[in-house]
Amino acid sequence: MPFVELSALEQRELIPGFKGRFIHTEKITIAYWNIAAGSILPEHSHQHEQVAAQVISGEFEMTLEGETKLLKAGDVAVIPSNVVHSGEAITDCQLMDVFAPVREDYK
Repeated sequence: MPFVELSALEQRELIPGFKGRFIHTEKITIAYWNIAAGSILPEHSHQHEQVAAQVISGEFEMTLEGETKLLKAGDVAVIPSNVVHSGEAITDCQLMDVFAPVREDYK
C-alpha cells in the first residue's frame, strides 16, 4: 500500500459529526476527519500516543489536561498516552490524527 487515494477509502462516522477515513500500517493509524461545526469530542483517554488535531482547515477547540486552545489551520496538538482530552468543532473542519500503536478499534 505505498500509495493511497483518500477519496477511495470508506468514510465512517465513529462519533456523531466525525466522519473519518483511516490508513493502518503495522505500527500506526492515520485518521483523516471531516467534522461538522458544533460536533463534540467527548472527554476520553486511550493508550495510544496521538499527534492530534493537525488542522487542515477550519477551527477546532481542544482541551488537553484542563487547558483549552483554539486550533486553526497549521496548528497541532500532541497527546501523550492516557492523557484526558476533549474537543469541539467551532466550524466545519478537516483534521488529521496519527496514533501509535495502531487503533484496532478503528479498523
